[in-house]
Amino acid sequence: MIFSSATRVFGMLACLAIVAACGNKPPKFDPNAVVVEGGKEATHGGVQSGTSIFDAFRGDKTGVKVNRFLWTASLDVLDFLPVQSADPFTGVISTGYGVPPGGGRAYRATILISDPALDARSLNVALQSKGGPVAAGTQRAVEDAILSRARQLRIQAGRY
Repeated sequence: MIFSSATRVFGMLACLAIVAACGNKPPKFDPNAVVVEGGKEATHGGVQSGTSIFDAFRGDKTGVKVNRFLWTASLDVLDFLPVQSADPFTGVISTGYGVPPGGGRAYRATILISDPALDARSLNVALQSKGGPVAAGTQRAVEDAILSRARQLRIQAGRY
């Protein structure tokens, strides 16, 4: 009994000390704490230095650009896969497992479109089956199919 009452008293004193350590004044906001220094001419990833974090909410000033033909072609070619997430600002499409038409093996894919140019270097495809990564030839064939479809879409848009 003595041990349990001593434990209660010690616990209450510890809680009281923690509450007493909390100040009664709220912290003041320093607007200079969110300003990136470095000058207006310096850019990092398409975002100008010298701006505040609140500029992200003021308008459409995103610095990441994604090629719309590659984006649409990726969704067209891999339409048999269920899309789990797609972020056009970062250029990442993540799919779940799906079986291609006429195939018996399930695949999933992660696509990264890293540049606004319609170029093979802008497209990165990672394919995986339930048994692990797929052969490099299969992955290359999917990338070629996406690039071919993107070129078709660009021609249909009338831009050479």
